[in-house]
Amino acid sequence: MAVAVALPVRRVWSGDDRLLAAGVVLAGLFLAVALVLPLGTLFLKSFEDQQGRFVGLANYVRYIETPALAGSLWNSLWTAGLTMVIVVPAAFVFAYALTRSAMPGRGLFRAIALIPILAPSLLPALALIYLFGNQGFLRSWLFGGTIYGPLGIIISQVFYTFPHALLILATALSGTDARLYEAAEALRASRIRVMRTVTLPTARYGMVSASFVVFTLVITDFGIPKVIGGSFSVLATEVYKQVVGQQNFQMGAVVGVVLMIPAILAFAADQWAQRRQVAVVGARAVPYVPKQRPERDWPLFAFCVLVSALLLSLVGIAAWGSLITFWPWNLSLTLNNYAFGNFISAGWGSWVNSVQLAFWTALIGAPLVFAFAYAMDRVRVLGPLSDIVRFIAVIPLAVPGLVLGIAYIFFFNAPGNPLGFLYGTLGILVLNSLVHFYTVGHLASMTQLKSLDPEFESVSASLKVPIWRTFAVVTVPMSLPVILDVAIYLFVNAMTTVSAVVFLYSPHTMPASVAVVQMDEAGFASAAAAMATVILLTSAAVKGLHVRLDQVLTRRTQAWRRR
Repeated sequence: MAVAVALPVRRVWSGDDRLLAAGVVLAGLFLAVALVLPLGTLFLKSFEDQQGRFVGLANYVRYIETPALAGSLWNSLWTAGLTMVIVVPAAFVFAYALTRSAMPGRGLFRAIALIPILAPSLLPALALIYLFGNQGFLRSWLFGGTIYGPLGIIISQVFYTFPHALLILATALSGTDARLYEAAEALRASRIRVMRTVTLPTARYGMVSASFVVFTLVITDFGIPKVIGGSFSVLATEVYKQVVGQQNFQMGAVVGVVLMIPAILAFAADQWAQRRQVAVVGARAVPYVPKQRPERDWPLFAFCVLVSALLLSLVGIAAWGSLITFWPWNLSLTLNNYAFGNFISAGWGSWVNSVQLAFWTALIGAPLVFAFAYAMDRVRVLGPLSDIVRFIAVIPLAVPGLVLGIAYIFFFNAPGNPLGFLYGTLGILVLNSLVHFYTVGHLASMTQLKSLDPEFESVSASLKVPIWRTFAVVTVPMSLPVILDVAIYLFVNAMTTVSAVVFLYSPHTMPASVAVVQMDEAGFASAAAAMATVILLTSAAVKGLHVRLDQVLTRRTQAWRRR
């Protein structure tokens, strides 16, 4: 009797499989050239001397033995930790007020709280110098202390990081099943017990994520410690001193590697926390609608008024300072500080450079990120390779902008690199900004794609419609609001970033954010505040346009879904 032998089934790649696989391979090549190879070059340079000879761990030993360098690590850690301790509880209360109370003006408070995202990180530092600097009109409030150093850094970082923590915590607190609170009320649980057993458990992983985001933002920020840090050295400014001040690129590479360690650890801890998070809102969940309770709402309202007033005061002081003729001796108002050509050679050209940088980063980045995310999400034939590319796509979130900038110097300026023509051009700034902010756009795109039914592709395949046509006719129209969100995110961050581009600009490509640093260093504080204000107004105008376009696209998407 013949025995049937099962033969292995060999998968036949369709045209759609090949197209998706090509998309994943292209994404991998892009990330390899724009991220992995530059970081690898940076890592190797940290083991060489200035002549390019391999010296092993000698540079790291010298780093540890140099008190100023080792001290900068400790300074970065404790200022980041203290900022985190201040920001996360304050942001939690603010987010709780926005999502769990019936206080008036919640939309206005949310809009005010997000203003710091639209401004360069240097803006609060400039405002604090006007208030508490050597010539500040509130200097006496410090009782002989100084704003230059850890105090100024921490206050400025609280302003800078507050909205980032708020967004995470507001999202965490908004996903709550009202039935939990109804059950607690039926059981006559106290307010404290409800907070401890219902509210905090649903938001704890959001608090963990917010903590690590704040910590990473502080420890990797360059603009604030550069403007208001004084002689207080942190890792970010130490990298700048080594590379720009002393032209010691090898030691700069060492400090860059050290700077990555706490950022990577924070990122890894955040990823661990997210993996442990479980869904708290089921399919049958009832949205929570807070009821009016004056004893809760009015104290939260007062807290939001206080926080909003502090945020607006720093923005207002910076805007006012930009109109001062000559601080602090001539306080008459003038627009001369906006004649930037009197303070830097680039003049208004630096603002034009920033707009071009932000425009091209958004125009190229948003479609590219979404298309790559689509290929990674839908591909089924590459196995481990697609998993590797997905992993690389989230690495930029853990790479500080300064580190990526130094890595680009080593990689793109290396002799024989065929991509060396990008060095010193606007193109390398666009590439750097796109890679630096790649992960958030990638995760937003993946979230959107997960919400779309894969049956669209299945039906298209059964009708022999190529996947590229389904992508163009179905997926993209349904995802336009998210693609627009990614574009605006890239635009605003490219417009306001300092650390990502401070090592890569040339005299004719200087961005506005770097111009702020240079004018402040030259003693033109009012002109620096003016440029920071222009950046803020530009970002706000684009964000306002985004809100309008998002409303239109959302309505069209909903109408398309109904059809």
